[in-house]
Amino acid sequence: MNRTRQIGFSYLFLFPSFLLTMVLGVYPIAWAIRYMFYDYKGFGEASFIGFDNFRRLWQDTEYWHSVLNTFIYAGGKLIITLPLCLVLAVILNQKLRGRNWLRAIYFMPTIISSSVMAVVFFIIFDSYNGILNQYLLKFHIISERIDWLGPKHALFTTIIIAVWGAVGNYMLLFLAGLQNIPNDVYESSSLDGANKWQQFWYLTIPMLGPVLQIVIMLAIINSLKGYESIMVLTEGGPVGKTEVMYLYVYKLFFPTPSGTLVDQQFGYGSAVGFVTAVIVGIITLAYHAMSRRLNKLQ
Repeated sequence: MNRTRQIGFSYLFLFPSFLLTMVLGVYPIAWAIRYMFYDYKGFGEASFIGFDNFRRLWQDTEYWHSVLNTFIYAGGKLIITLPLCLVLAVILNQKLRGRNWLRAIYFMPTIISSSVMAVVFFIIFDSYNGILNQYLLKFHIISERIDWLGPKHALFTTIIIAVWGAVGNYMLLFLAGLQNIPNDVYESSSLDGANKWQQFWYLTIPMLGPVLQIVIMLAIINSLKGYESIMVLTEGGPVGKTEVMYLYVYKLFFPTPSGTLVDQQFGYGSAVGFVTAVIVGIITLAYHAMSRRLNKLQ
């Protein structure tokens, strides 16, 4: 087979992926960029309104409240998830009996659908018939039922659920990084008198640096974009306490029965989606620039 035919077969195998990328990726983005300058509700003709959608967005307090909720949600998830994943990875990297079963158990939430997971947790955290309240009352830990999905606790509850779903994935990445650290390094440090804590702080953490940077970046992006479990649990309620950016965008395209929006707003939704993507992109680029500076200082 000559080189020309090899190149032709290579492009032939790449064509299905290229076609799917264009149809499902590039075209929707181009469509949204076009319609964010239009007043379009999904039917009828679209009328050009220039930057009116962006002026409306600037004054949309519900959206900016969802941005604040997103930062709280993402920050809480990161603060809890990353240290927990690292500790679990270190423990499960030891020669423990049944460690493979434990790894599988911790990784299991990663492969469960977010919607299914949210339904299960709704049964657990339900205010009236929830399993959690029943056990807390049974053991006299609380004296009255707690409204876990109410205005006071809803955001905290969604953060805990998000942590449960994310631990396994990042733990696996940390575990892979730990297994690439040579045992000779720890043996040499032990001969020099270093204890377990000193080994962890001065050897494990620095040598996990590249993996840690990737994990943090993935965790930031996924935390800012996450909304599926919140949509099933609370639909952004009550009274907007769990409304996050991408859930707000989703509701503009597909209004929920309990939401305040009735009509689809494709034009305004495209503008909101674009600004949301820019916010996530700026945060990601800022973290990337910061991590590169830290690498140069080392």
